[in-house]
Amino acid sequence: MPNKRQHSKYKICRRMGENLWGRDKSPTNTKPTGPGMHGARRKKMTDYGIQLREKQKLKGYYGNVSESQFRTIYDKASRMKGDKSENLLRLLESRLDALVYRMNIVATVFAARQLVNHKHVMVNGKVVNIPSYRCKPGDVIEVRERSRQLPQVIEAVAKTERELPDYITFDARTFKGTFNRMPQADEVPYPVQMNPNLVIEFYSR
Repeated sequence: MPNKRQHSKYKICRRMGENLWGRDKSPTNTKPTGPGMHGARRKKMTDYGIQLREKQKLKGYYGNVSESQFRTIYDKASRMKGDKSENLLRLLESRLDALVYRMNIVATVFAARQLVNHKHVMVNGKVVNIPSYRCKPGDVIEVRERSRQLPQVIEAVAKTERELPDYITFDARTFKGTFNRMPQADEVPYPVQMNPNLVIEFYSR
């Protein structure tokens, strides 16, 4: 039976009507309609509704980031030089929990957050227990030696469910990886179409 955390992420997929993480067990694979007894009746969305939905998708994908946290990330992306939507994705991808997920250390981004919270992960040799910790290119991320026998870690590392993007390396023998560089927007391996430009428009209203 799925636990509370699984129910939470499945609920996000149902609400969005998309398999956000590309997982076999997503309810959208068998129930494409929205939540509710008869499924949500989909009306044509306004521009605002479309922008809001894209924001919710991106927030949900990274573990249902809180609105205040997400707004802070947007504000920082807006102050950075360059394209705001690409800045937004780079800030999200450089979160420690996102990188732990990308490296296939655990199966889901929710599990990655929990792993970091419980002090199982180190950055540059020091324990970091803040999932939103902003990693920098060159940072080395590893599972603590005493935590490498956790069943969820062993299973995920052995399975290697997702391909590593080019901006990350990971050695399954040492449980250690490197955040090599900031990604380009088209390098981020989302299973569904993400439109960060619409998220920028939402907050710029």
